[in-house]
Amino acid sequence: MVASAFVLTSLGLAAATATLAGGTLALRLAGRVHIVLALSAGAVVGVALFDLLPEALELAKRPPAIVTAITGAAFMAYLALDRTLARAGDGGQRGHLGASSLTLHSLMDGLAIGLSFQVSAATAAVVTVAVLAHDLADGVNTVNVSLAGGTDRLWARRWLLADAAAPLVGIALSQFVSVSGPDLGLILAAFAGVFLCIGAGELIPASNRRDWTTTLAILAGCGAIWIVVRLAQA
Repeated sequence: MVASAFVLTSLGLAAATATLAGGTLALRLAGRVHIVLALSAGAVVGVALFDLLPEALELAKRPPAIVTAITGAAFMAYLALDRTLARAGDGGQRGHLGASSLTLHSLMDGLAIGLSFQVSAATAAVVTVAVLAHDLADGVNTVNVSLAGGTDRLWARRWLLADAAAPLVGIALSQFVSVSGPDLGLILAAFAGVFLCIGAGELIPASNRRDWTTTLAILAGCGAIWIVVRLAQA
């Protein structure tokens, strides 16, 4: 199935709008940042566990041990880089690292939308619904990861704009490049490791409060992603 430029552009703009809405919400709720961070932590971990990793295992056409090894390697590589930047005392660079990872993921979302139309209408519908459904969380997560890593609000807004534009760039790239299913699966496996590190290693500790509020928010964020993925697959 070949989608028209109008359809692809419309989907890209819809993804950008959802991302901007989520990021704006995160910026306006800065006074209750611990709740937003907790929701983001659950959403990031949920995307890794319920969306990226299952897709990677399905697409890679390789033994699960290889796919999960790539996930683990990406987790440890991101952790090492994050700790190195923290040790150097430049906290803002940590914020840029996390936000750039999420922005690259959004670019891959757009690429996935564009490539899915080359498979079938049904595949395109499932991929598009899944991407649009979690783009709101993507905007929230990009702002929160940026701020939690030490950048200021101006840079958080810049990364939000970059993240919103990324799906459009990915959709445009899909018209010129092709990625095999197995290769895409390995890329998704690596992203799953990075997201697990961001969520469990950075956002959850940043949201830590000695009450049940943040715990429930983490569970809610993770559960919401599980529901979205299940609905997209129904």
